[in-house]
Amino acid sequence: MIRYVATLALVAVLAACSQQKTEDQPAAPPASDEVRTPAVAPAVPAPVTAAPNDSPTVGGDGSQITLSGLTQDDFAANKLEGELGCSFRAEGTDPLLYALGYSGLKEAAHGLVKVGDYVERIVAPGGYDAMVNGATFSGQGKTIKIAITGKPAGGGESPAYPATLTYDRADGAKRVIEGTWTCGP
Repeated sequence: MIRYVATLALVAVLAACSQQKTEDQPAAPPASDEVRTPAVAPAVPAPVTAAPNDSPTVGGDGSQITLSGLTQDDFAANKLEGELGCSFRAEGTDPLLYALGYSGLKEAAHGLVKVGDYVERIVAPGGYDAMVNGATFSGQGKTIKIAITGKPAGGGESPAYPATLTYDRADGAKRVIEGTWTCGP
């Protein structure tokens, strides 16, 4: 009886080994006149359409950073305190970022940015005076840096300066948008 069970066990082990050996073998190369096609067509990435003068989101979890223009309703629902303000606009948009602060005070400037459909609050240290030449804002899960990139496009008390808005998300995603930075009354 023991001999019978041992023989059955040996046969089962040999059968398993021969199946594994066959499965581990590489496929034979195709003949020169044979064409092989994959069972599933490779995925084709969707075309990326970006607004003028901005870059797509890079890094992070793969989701896009989408900034929307702030509307009058957004301002009415999210009151900001301050006497002077700055705004960042991309070509042909409502402000993508707006902030108010007090001149001559080191109290933080408070601002708004609209990510998708959600208005979110941001802050920058140093008040209005620290925002005039660009600023770094922070908020929940994000840092937004405004950098002036050239001379003003016009004159007057509140000229628009060419600038970039760099949005860094906590997961490592980043997006750069070109536009203008305007500060004043």
